[in-house]
Amino acid sequence: MNDIALSASGSVASQRRWLVPLALGSVYLIWGSTYLGIRIGLTGFPPFEMAALRFFAAGTAMYAWLRLHGVKPPTHRQWRNAAITGVLLLLFGNGFVCFAEQSVTSGIAAVAIASEPLFIALFLFAYRERPSRGEIIGLAIGFVGVIVLNSGGTMRAAPWAAGALLVATAAWAFGSIWSRRQDMPEGPMNVAAQMLCAAPALALTAWLTGEPLPSQPPTASLLAIAYLAVFGSIVGFSAYLFLVKHVRPALTASYAYVNPPVAVLLGALVAGEHVGTAELAGMVVILVGVAIITLAHSGRGRRRAAVAEENPRR
Repeated sequence: MNDIALSASGSVASQRRWLVPLALGSVYLIWGSTYLGIRIGLTGFPPFEMAALRFFAAGTAMYAWLRLHGVKPPTHRQWRNAAITGVLLLLFGNGFVCFAEQSVTSGIAAVAIASEPLFIALFLFAYRERPSRGEIIGLAIGFVGVIVLNSGGTMRAAPWAAGALLVATAAWAFGSIWSRRQDMPEGPMNVAAQMLCAAPALALTAWLTGEPLPSQPPTASLLAIAYLAVFGSIVGFSAYLFLVKHVRPALTASYAYVNPPVAVLLGALVAGEHVGTAELAGMVVILVGVAIITLAHSGRGRRRAAVAEENPRR
């Protein structure tokens, strides 16, 4: 019996070993591209309306698919927790980014969100969960990279947009930390439930702020929303919630340091946004910070595995 349990445990660990880098690659690259997708989507839709449409379409499709395949619906408590987390992550976190991108480039939006690991570290201290020394060093280097990236003067935000991005970053960080300690729906159902709960909140916000309904949105805007719904929401958000559950917060938050280089490069190639020497130097420093965080996480994981092997009955 013990041999079977150990074999099953080893199989799960082996599966997680390749799922973690796959999930990291998804949030690194896909979410880096969503900033440009949002900017294109805004050419035809107001910000909160666009986000509501995106998450309603993705959440409805995902929930229906899961239920058709026999996945149980969330409990009342799980719906409540999914609603709170969805509002924090998707209304304040994503909706406010869409709101800010009405006046800032996709690059500066990604740069502002890159401060998320610092908010996560702050909230972890409040929960008495300290990052390791290596993770703190990586966070500090990544923050220096953000400063360098923004020192070129080509990505300056209006005060109201900067405030919206600050709220978005803090809400996303707190929602990520808070949800780890709650009874949430299992697996993909967690993603679907959060999107279904956030969509009405976003639609209500759009109504309260007087956003007009578009009459004939351009095709590019519709295609951008479809891309955001399928890849940004279903694929990317699923990968992110997997990381929230299975790896340390500092490693999960490292996507915020990789997204700016991806967003800036795509903005330059597709939308003609300027990329200068400071931006390129900042990207290099940011990636160094991410590498240190990743190595610190891997080292801690190996030490835990060694302890588990020495104490198999714990």
